[in-house]
Amino acid sequence: MAQARLVVDPAFSLGAVDRRLFGSFVEHMGRCVYEGIFEPGHPEADERGYRRDVLALARELGATVIRYPGGNFVSSYRWEDGIGPVSERPTRLDLAWRSIEPNTFGLHEFLGWTELAEVEPMLAVNLGTRGVQDAADLVEYCNHPGGTVLSDRRAKNGAVDPFGVHLWCLGNEMDGDWQVGQKTATEYGRLAAETAKAMRLVDPSIELVACGSSNREQRTFAAWEATVLEHTYPFVDYISMHTYYEETDSLADFLATAVDMDGFIEDVVAAADYVRAKLRSPKQLKISFDEWNVWYQTRHHALPERDWRHAPSLIEDDFTVADAVAVGSYLISLLNHADRVAIACQAQLANIIAPIRTLGGGPAWRQPPFYPFAAAARLARGVALRLPVQAPAMETPKFGAVPSVTSAATWDEQSRSLSIFLVNRDPDNDHIAEVDVRALALREVWEQQALFDPDIRATNSAHQPDRVRPRGEITARLQDGRLTVPLPAVSWTALSVNAATS
Repeated sequence: MAQARLVVDPAFSLGAVDRRLFGSFVEHMGRCVYEGIFEPGHPEADERGYRRDVLALARELGATVIRYPGGNFVSSYRWEDGIGPVSERPTRLDLAWRSIEPNTFGLHEFLGWTELAEVEPMLAVNLGTRGVQDAADLVEYCNHPGGTVLSDRRAKNGAVDPFGVHLWCLGNEMDGDWQVGQKTATEYGRLAAETAKAMRLVDPSIELVACGSSNREQRTFAAWEATVLEHTYPFVDYISMHTYYEETDSLADFLATAVDMDGFIEDVVAAADYVRAKLRSPKQLKISFDEWNVWYQTRHHALPERDWRHAPSLIEDDFTVADAVAVGSYLISLLNHADRVAIACQAQLANIIAPIRTLGGGPAWRQPPFYPFAAAARLARGVALRLPVQAPAMETPKFGAVPSVTSAATWDEQSRSLSIFLVNRDPDNDHIAEVDVRALALREVWEQQALFDPDIRATNSAHQPDRVRPRGEITARLQDGRLTVPLPAVSWTALSVNAATS
């Protein structure tokens, strides 16, 4: 059996794991909102229309921040449509997803939901069809204490106290030709800088995210980041990243796509640091990786153009064991860049390429990627550690030879616990991981779980909601400062190991 070797030492830390690394995303797209988190009249709906079964799963998932309302949707959205009496709200065409938007779920409903879910809201402003004044008005409506037209309007609409929204996105994917209001890097950079200044005049405490490239394959990638940041660097705290992966011709390529994610992060860091050097700025910009996931876009792009309708079923991929293992490897990549990636949002929370699926009027269930995300959100605490991995090479058509095992580790000094996450992306061979933990006085394996299956195409459904779930028959062994962990082919594993208290 092939062997991977790892060395864990808390002296070699990358940096603190920001809790906002485990974010999610709710967009007015398909059935993410309507029949997802919000379905008045459903047997599980509360008095405000929130689905309690989905809310419970969201809490179990452990998402810490939720980005809203888009996504492409935000680039033609009027935020005022989603406030005030529901009976008086307008019905509009949603140009992004060719849908009918009734606005029965809006700002107050979303922020009420985040309060129940105990997550931080992350709001995006429309810089596609709107701009500086509308963004400043939205901050005033949300965050100003009172005594102005907009803050008093918020109170009249039922929220006397300010919402106190701290985290804001300056538009969405403004480089994309699919975006309503697409802009050049210079156009967007100037608009984003002026918008950021106005928003901060309303509330100096907010944090702001500038739009990076929509993906690494964009023709303008890197030049976009450099130009946008030359305009916005003094006024923003983060640059965004978005990426999606799918299996096409090669399973090995798909299981190795975290290699591409690693390179993408490092390229964006390099672009941001170039601008920092050029501007002689003392500030180090961090990354908001606020859209990432598996998404079978080739299937989506093959769909015929739809008629206008409310909450159509869009990109509701049935995720498999292989997809869950890939998601586990992306979480490892995020942890291994915790020194620069501070925020990340898996897109999306419900139904849309999501860890949670629902039926209208029916049940909700966990998709296979739910489990790696929930484990990482719960166990990854304290600081991320540099974790050298020596593993047999795996040949892939696209990426060449890559390590067959990828891993991340965190050390929480307060609880004296080590968490290790491992993925065996080899489609053919089981492995054994030998982890040298002699630098820590570890006492026992407190928790272990693994996700794998003889059928890597297995998935969950309303009829078989627990067909795929973490398995308990993998047994890690701790002896003489060495941790031995079996890694089945195409598997994700998480362990928590306690250290002796002094």
